[in-house]
Amino acid sequence: MFFIDPSSHDIGRSPTSAPAAFTPSVRWGLGIDAEDFRLSPSACSERFSFHLLRPGTPLLAQYWELRSRIFCQEQHLFESSDRDEHDASATAIAAIAHGANRSGSSPVVGVVRILEQKPRLWYGGRLGVDAAFRRHNQIGKGLIWKAVTTANGWGCDRFLATVQLQNVRFFQRLHWSSVDTVEIKGLPHHLMEADLSYYVPSRERRPVA
Repeated sequence: MFFIDPSSHDIGRSPTSAPAAFTPSVRWGLGIDAEDFRLSPSACSERFSFHLLRPGTPLLAQYWELRSRIFCQEQHLFESSDRDEHDASATAIAAIAHGANRSGSSPVVGVVRILEQKPRLWYGGRLGVDAAFRRHNQIGKGLIWKAVTTANGWGCDRFLATVQLQNVRFFQRLHWSSVDTVEIKGLPHHLMEADLSYYVPSRERRPVA
């Protein structure tokens, strides 16, 4: 599961698509639905947590490595690197596995970035989960929740993302709606918009540019 930014290089986009930056966690081990976020949006899971990555943190190296592994080595959406000019102004977010749940030496098991493309217009992108953890679909949900609530707390009016066709229903269950269709690497995708009335704004302070 992943979604990518319409503004990224080397991918197609529809001419009608929109123009191309801690706290919630979820309970592990149970089949949960989107409403669980309403129950305890600031709860800390014993197994996973979701964090903004500040400049200088050693977790950034693991964030970049996982992004490369997912989007270059597994998905082949990019050849040598999935980084682009938007990463300089985007905010990186990581899912962290705790204790025995860590895969190898890296605690970073999920990634996403958020970017204010225009004033109050935000995009989510580069959403991915380590292959060893994809059975825990709450990691993807937690990353989405963290991304949207963070942007909503920083003055977002619209939050958009480009979603693979097979993941559209997953996003719809998380209070997203489809606003357009796009073709990326020859595959159908939907441009989707989050319902900001559902995603309670985070109180986390926005980093100074």
